[in-house]
Amino acid sequence: MSLFSALGRKALFTLDPETAHGVSIAGLRSGLLPTCPPVADRRLEVALAGLAFPNPVGLAAGYDKNGEVPDALLRLGFGFTEVGTVTPRAQSGNPKPRLFRLVEHEGVINRLGFNNEGHDAVLRRLEARGGRSGIVGVNIGANKDSGDFVADYVAGIRAFSHLASYFTVNISSPNTPGLRNLQAGEALKRLLDAVFEALAQQGRRPPVFLKLAPDLDAAAVGEIAGVIAASPLDGVMISNTTLSRSGVEGHRHAGEAGGLSGRPLFQRSTVMLARFRQQLPATLPLIGIGGVGDAATAWAKFEAGAALVQLYSRMVYEGPFVARDICKGLIARMDREKIGAISELTGRASAEWAAKPLEGGSLEN
Repeated sequence: MSLFSALGRKALFTLDPETAHGVSIAGLRSGLLPTCPPVADRRLEVALAGLAFPNPVGLAAGYDKNGEVPDALLRLGFGFTEVGTVTPRAQSGNPKPRLFRLVEHEGVINRLGFNNEGHDAVLRRLEARGGRSGIVGVNIGANKDSGDFVADYVAGIRAFSHLASYFTVNISSPNTPGLRNLQAGEALKRLLDAVFEALAQQGRRPPVFLKLAPDLDAAAVGEIAGVIAASPLDGVMISNTTLSRSGVEGHRHAGEAGGLSGRPLFQRSTVMLARFRQQLPATLPLIGIGGVGDAATAWAKFEAGAALVQLYSRMVYEGPFVARDICKGLIARMDREKIGAISELTGRASAEWAAKPLEGGSLEN
């Protein structure tokens, strides 16, 4: 971690987590944070779903919920970034406090509840980018009080299809009651049918990714994989936060409701990634999320089956230049192991990862 990052972390950690998040967004918006030159190496480039990613390390949804600073984030060295989760109507989310650091474990628990300013506000900001370069995805969700979750996703497709680099259909947050029910086979099929029917009516067809939870048993994995394989999806993101508290038992925040992310999520999310890699067609790309914070964890995600990775929580602990540092570490290891492209790593250890326990117990805890 750089001196700047270390000092910044110390200052931000004197604030409660949600205030610190707001301060970091304000810093990026003001231009106070220094940028870093991109790590240029063709071996890091990934072509996926018609998009050319300059490097495979992206920022996950949740940080830039309202599309305030996508270009500033790209200047930090991320190969792509994702705004949202965005819902049709603005909503304040769950009551505060709703965000908790587990510093000893480099983890975060959140029950934010899709707090965001809604489609209209985010759309205005993204349209104001004026065609700037860089891959900026839009993560769409449903309002908590919606009478029709599927209609909310369709509204997101219609609102952003003309400018989103890609869509992420987020049905995996644990903080909107009933949302994860959309992962069930028939419900998932109805949702995807509606999403792609709406997309067919638009003038542009960006790629669509589906974001899943890590808290799935073998039967659910098989059922979901069957629906995905029969759909026009362009990729799958694995995974969102977990309801498990394995590895953080006894921490003063372990009993807080919400999803756990960061380092404690790494094993569970990587095992789930590998299990989906084995169940889905080899041609369907996966994006690995959960516990990525350095080159070693990114490398493991690739070997488990990922074509790209995303992070968010570990940026809290590793600092704003984490993407640059990961890319440098990947290049150094690719040099040592004579690897010519990230694609050479993808899935080469998926069988080993799929056989691991989700969190140190039986294969199906």
